[in-house]
Amino acid sequence: MSTAAKSPKTQYTCNACGASSAKWLGRCPGCGEWNTLEETIAEAGGAARHRYQSLARGAPVATLSEVEAADVDRTPTGQSELDRVLGGGIVEGGVVLIGGDPGIGKSTLLLQAAETLSTQLKVLYVTGEESVAQVALRARRLGLPGSALRVLAEIQLEKIQAALAAEQPAFCVIDSIQTVYSDQLTSAPGSVAQVRECAAQLTRSAKSSGCAIVLVGHVTKEGALAGPRVLEHIVDTVLYFEGDTHSSYRLVRAIKNRFGAVNEIGVFAMTERGLKGVGNPSAIFLSTHGAPVPGSCVLVTLEGTRPLLVEIQALVDAGGPSPRRLSVGLDRDRLAMLLAVLHRHAGVQCGDQDVFVNAVGGVRISEPAADLAVLLAIQGSLRGKALPSGFLAFGEVGLAGEVRPAPRGQERLKEAAKLGFSVALVPRANAPKKPIEGLAVHAIERIEQAIDIVRGL
Repeated sequence: MSTAAKSPKTQYTCNACGASSAKWLGRCPGCGEWNTLEETIAEAGGAARHRYQSLARGAPVATLSEVEAADVDRTPTGQSELDRVLGGGIVEGGVVLIGGDPGIGKSTLLLQAAETLSTQLKVLYVTGEESVAQVALRARRLGLPGSALRVLAEIQLEKIQAALAAEQPAFCVIDSIQTVYSDQLTSAPGSVAQVRECAAQLTRSAKSSGCAIVLVGHVTKEGALAGPRVLEHIVDTVLYFEGDTHSSYRLVRAIKNRFGAVNEIGVFAMTERGLKGVGNPSAIFLSTHGAPVPGSCVLVTLEGTRPLLVEIQALVDAGGPSPRRLSVGLDRDRLAMLLAVLHRHAGVQCGDQDVFVNAVGGVRISEPAADLAVLLAIQGSLRGKALPSGFLAFGEVGLAGEVRPAPRGQERLKEAAKLGFSVALVPRANAPKKPIEGLAVHAIERIEQAIDIVRGL
């Protein structure tokens, strides 16, 4: 009597958080996301136990005040904007995860950084999506000699680890983590189990050898990094590559950084010779009007530690029975709240008008310090009167009509003065104690005061 071969046991794993279930569910019990459970093959107990080994080096129990801790040494990558986002450069044993849309420039930027680092460190570039010849062709197009850059085309984790042990590089790029698989798991490359296990193993290798590793990650259609969110917890730094395919400018934003500040951004311009850092990014986010136009107001916003000047544009037009409220780069719900404040406390009525607000250059602004600039742009468009040349404003507006201070107001004003702005409207708490040369500052406490000052300019 013959017996049928025993089929492997399956389970359902969430591709958002990595939680598993014995049966398919419409909603993940771990993170609450819908339609994220995918059928996978359950791993053996030994493999599961191996997955949860510690990522950090073992150390005895110690008193925190007695632990010797020194500032980490950083090695610049040769890309000043990338170094800014990383906090000054790469760190020995640090693991960086960088994600972005296909074709946005992740591989190009990392190849440029790897080439510069190879002149002073031993560098290994591991490609799982391209052949070695394709990487060489890209390097030729970018004008990179590649005389000291080591390249490996491999997707098997064990062979990559063997190459790391043999080459002993100080910097390694894995492009991409979704293509790497381990023989210890039976699931396909790119699955939740494979991505999580391979990232954990590479992180262990980085911490034990001191090699800095950069993992390139794919993104989902919603723009989030593909694979379980636990991947972001494993690594030290998470970077997002942002940009419009119709624009030559790219933004690299730090979402997590154990060795530096978060929410830092680096600005790059895509050229024929690859990505070049933009030294004055404010020029991107400011329109080049020949003369002041109604509905435009310049804002000084903060991205991490960097003050940026962004132009806010508003268009108020006659609406129908259901006026529209649309915003690009700004929170739409906050726009509706600001319109109510403008009507109640400043007497500016927009209830029957369509209101459109846009942040120039495709930048996304989330801080409330943009409130005052948004209201002044709307008021200018409604009345058809332009703000004077060289005018800027920032400040948070509350529901009671008060204008609250913005953090690090002095740095914002100094950056504006450096770029030639001459008039600033700011909250009273942000007024400088000493005059800033070339900049006339009007300090206000309420939104109606701001409207009165603007009408008199």
